[in-house]
Amino acid sequence: MPQDLTRDLMDLIERGRDRQLRLAVTGLSRAGKTAFLTSLVDQLRHAGLEARLDLLGASREGRLLGAQRVAQQDLGVPRFPFDQARASLEQDPPCWPEPTRGISELRLKIRYHPSRQVWLRPETVELTLDLFDYPGEWLLDLPLLDHDYFSWSQAQLDEAGPARRAMLTAWEQQASALVPDDEADEAQLAEISELYAHGLRQAREAGFSNLQPGRFLLPGDLKDAPVLQFFPLPGLAGWSREQLATLSESTVYGSLARRFSYYQNHVVRPFYREHFRRFDRQIVLVDVLGALNAGPERFEDLSLALARLMQSFNYGQRSLFSRLFTPRIDRLAIAATKADHVTPDQHARLVGLLEALLAEPLKNLKYANIPVKAMSLASIRATEAREVSHQGNTTPVLKGTSMDGEPLLTFPGEVPTRLPSADFWERQGFDFTAFRPQPAAPGALPHIRMDAALEWLLGDKLS
Repeated sequence: MPQDLTRDLMDLIERGRDRQLRLAVTGLSRAGKTAFLTSLVDQLRHAGLEARLDLLGASREGRLLGAQRVAQQDLGVPRFPFDQARASLEQDPPCWPEPTRGISELRLKIRYHPSRQVWLRPETVELTLDLFDYPGEWLLDLPLLDHDYFSWSQAQLDEAGPARRAMLTAWEQQASALVPDDEADEAQLAEISELYAHGLRQAREAGFSNLQPGRFLLPGDLKDAPVLQFFPLPGLAGWSREQLATLSESTVYGSLARRFSYYQNHVVRPFYREHFRRFDRQIVLVDVLGALNAGPERFEDLSLALARLMQSFNYGQRSLFSRLFTPRIDRLAIAATKADHVTPDQHARLVGLLEALLAEPLKNLKYANIPVKAMSLASIRATEAREVSHQGNTTPVLKGTSMDGEPLLTFPGEVPTRLPSADFWERQGFDFTAFRPQPAAPGALPHIRMDAALEWLLGDKLS
């Protein structure tokens, strides 16, 4: 029997026995996906030795033996660069791993003792864990599948607030002069597309999240391809959808609509079909503190981007049939990352704000009876909690090192427990400092509540 067929058959058997799990690590750009995956692999590899995983039942009970990396199923997908990420953290001075630039995956074999012995069940059991990582920029294209070019153009223009619109001024001046039924000038469309892409890149640097098309921000092997030479068309107010549908592909509107449709069908849809419809478990990582730092328009933009993104996934209860043939997400964690950037007394408030930020998606998930848990965590802890006394009063502070190498002792501020109102933004600002990783030490990477995340995502499979 061919080796690939044998491997696929073994995977099918393992899924039927519920001994294989596919975990999607999802988050927008700068949410900390690379750090999370690096820490998750590191904690499981050190399980039973130096890793502190008290909130993971199998570890606390001494049943977790560890994990090893093994050959992944899809040899056409790059392997997650764990070794490179770990090496970055071990440099002098240490630095954060490079962010995700493309699709990657990693397969782990986790060995453990079952919590109770059953007749004919081996003393040691293995769980295969497949981990998947994707650029946050590409994830933002999934909601684009709900549009045609006409509705997408209107949505992009309607949802751009004043600050983001200002970054698109050069593009808008050029694009507004186009007439939908004029003959298309390919060179002109390419030039205006680049202006639009430049505006999106500026918006990303300014902290905005809800940016489409995602490949304009991280094109990969599509750089300079005509499929990435389209943009929203501002001058559609006097046109009906029916009128525009009659225009030939040689017109401005027809050419842009054709490229949009090609992008949907040949870039976004295969990406969704090949990767995002085969997950069992999911964790959504959210940089809530970064959004607070960026201000009200960016904060609302993040909320909209996350709500739409979560509508793109296939949630539902698992059965034997679904495990084998139509995998769907049956358990979800939503995590506010970088919890080490605020003092421990603010962690509960951070979770409260996360739940408020995703109130509608959480209601929909609970209505569908999907187990979901909100939490805060730090995949790789970069600070230490301290207390400073002054005139009989004690203030919690953080001790760490700035990205410039300066030692810091700071109180970052309070996290609101609910969505901030306009008055709140006017009277209080945020300045959450970015910290350098701590110098490397023997053993597993330091963390905050990675064990809680592992317990929620994997604990029932390690019983």
